[in-house]
Amino acid sequence: MVNESIFNPERGLPLVIAPEPDTTPNTAANADALCAWINEHRDEVEAKLLANGAILFRGFGVGTPGGFRRFVSSVASGLMDYVDGNSPRTRLTSGVYTSTEYPQEYFISLHNELSYSHRWPGRLFFGCIVAPQAQGETVIADSRAILRGLPAGIVDEFTRRKVKYIRNLHGGGGFGPSWQDTFETTDRAAVEDYFRSAGMSFEWRENGGLRVSQVRPAVARHPKTGELVWFNQADQFHPSTHPPAVYQSLLSLYRDDEDLPQNVRFGDDAPIDAGMLDEIRRTTRNLTVYFPWQEGDVLMVDNMLVCHGRAPFSGPRKILVSMCDVVSDEN
Repeated sequence: MVNESIFNPERGLPLVIAPEPDTTPNTAANADALCAWINEHRDEVEAKLLANGAILFRGFGVGTPGGFRRFVSSVASGLMDYVDGNSPRTRLTSGVYTSTEYPQEYFISLHNELSYSHRWPGRLFFGCIVAPQAQGETVIADSRAILRGLPAGIVDEFTRRKVKYIRNLHGGGGFGPSWQDTFETTDRAAVEDYFRSAGMSFEWRENGGLRVSQVRPAVARHPKTGELVWFNQADQFHPSTHPPAVYQSLLSLYRDDEDLPQNVRFGDDAPIDAGMLDEIRRTTRNLTVYFPWQEGDVLMVDNMLVCHGRAPFSGPRKILVSMCDVVSDEN
């Protein structure tokens, strides 16, 4: 038996599922019992995830990398590798990664994982192995609410013009990720095959780097609920997402914005007005939910219904992530 509550009733997420109060929390037996309970209530859990967008399993003791891997494997199928990923992370084992290795003093803006790609995970799992001393929340917000909260003019323009994502990936030394780490291979032919299948434009650079671009929708329809969601990373790909000092440094270092490590434009190659990006950030910020991590927590997220980011933190922090249920343009 489990107890259910809503962590932030005003925002409706995340749904918290915990053992009954008289259960000793965070034991290996609880972790096994949770896997068994989910397998017995799959349809119910799926319905709750589609309604709430995120479920926090708390007090079940899924507090080791091995325990997290066993939990995810027992409740999910078809774990994804992080090919075409844009965040620095380490692959620990098949389908299990560190959540991000972006410097801990910076906020990571909210986003739907791989929404700039032609294929993305339908579900994400985050597991707390070491809780941060302060802050370090995996912040979340409802993508349906963001779409409803944005001015109609911004939604209409982004829907009509779409979003062009531009990345300059170095070949082994430079700012940002390398193309080898991004696509988890050193085989140029394999990377080119991936680009062609994804409808991406690419150009090998004389310095061994790679420029890739792709035009993607800004709004998507959820394949199961039929709901429209704000589903893009325009505000995150634009260099203004960085702190002001870093932003100005990038602009002075890269005189041509085509050479920035990453950038974004409308699909017709016109620049996106900075005021629009500020409004997107403001709307998302007003809908963001913070919850403090506890060791042994597992957060299950519908990647299209809910976006996520990360608050700055101090001290050690270890959050693992797995991705599953591939969704693509063909779905």
